[in-house]
Amino acid sequence: MAEVGGSYKSALTKEKEDELRNIAAKIMAPGKGILAADESTGTIGKRLSAINLENNETNRRKYRQLLFTTPNFEEHISGVILYEETFHQKTDGGERFVDLLRKKGVVSGIKLDLGVVPLAGTIGEGTTQGLDDLAKRCAEFKKGGCDFAKWRCVLNIGSHTPSHVALLENANVLARYASICQQNGLVPIVEPEVLCDGDHDLARCQKVTEQTLAYTYKALADHHVFLEGTLLKPNMVTPGQSSPKKATPEEIGHATVVALRRGVPSAVPGVVFLSGGQSELEATKNLNAINQVKLIKPWGLSFSFGRALQASVLRDWQGKDENIVKAQKTLLHRAKANGDAQLGKYTGEDAAAAAAESLFVAKHSY
Repeated sequence: MAEVGGSYKSALTKEKEDELRNIAAKIMAPGKGILAADESTGTIGKRLSAINLENNETNRRKYRQLLFTTPNFEEHISGVILYEETFHQKTDGGERFVDLLRKKGVVSGIKLDLGVVPLAGTIGEGTTQGLDDLAKRCAEFKKGGCDFAKWRCVLNIGSHTPSHVALLENANVLARYASICQQNGLVPIVEPEVLCDGDHDLARCQKVTEQTLAYTYKALADHHVFLEGTLLKPNMVTPGQSSPKKATPEEIGHATVVALRRGVPSAVPGVVFLSGGQSELEATKNLNAINQVKLIKPWGLSFSFGRALQASVLRDWQGKDENIVKAQKTLLHRAKANGDAQLGKYTGEDAAAAAAESLFVAKHSY
């Protein structure tokens, strides 16, 4: 397919395209989703301190081991996003976490971005760093057993934001990251997160989400990214956290699907939503409502939850070996609830009060 002036040549071989397509399909298996266990050292530290545990390498490894060794969690979890430290870690028995996950048929992914930095001249907006040496890092993670990656960009809703420059810059960074990933055999999860901080209503979030998606997919097209070998990780369309006007799961589901239909090409195989500070129950109910919307949805609609799969697990574990089995049962319960929601078949649950607690963190960073 020639571009003006013949400046285009195919970015990937047929074999590479097929490989990426197959990885994406495996992650988007019906009734399954992604466990995001890629919290940075600082962020996991906040989670551990909430249960009075020291933030050291041993405790971080023990906690991730609890998650990954949960019996049968592969019935509802198709992929796990790892942090770089976790990628190098092993079980008590000396088996690499990546190898353990592969044996379970779970795809390993890696968080590649290096965090948000300020965009000078904007009203508190940012962009994401980490493009330097990215090709080299991608190659190493692929060789070590990872098959997909994640990169988060953040946009916030205010009276004058997001600005054109923030929308443009973040879209281009995501596109460049996606292109580099695909050259190295990794399926890129493209994550343009519109934060839920603020008092905006549902309609405003929908409009900004639509704009964000439009900028993102224009950039992906400009960078010749192979859409069939990508996944999208967006926010659900919800009112701002401090909005006086709340929305029902049905309203959130409809607004989210309409926004996606307006901005996400049907070539994209799957959308894996972030939970974005919703309580565990809210995230599950809203995912279920999204999948029940009576509109044509050409992509799989699933989950890539961190806090909304782990908050109750951490609370049940408390850092104690005798609580591991109980905590693993809780993880399995949450994974199954979200697997059901991915199919639009979640019927509610008698959940512990912990699952209904807000997980919102202002200006959340990983």
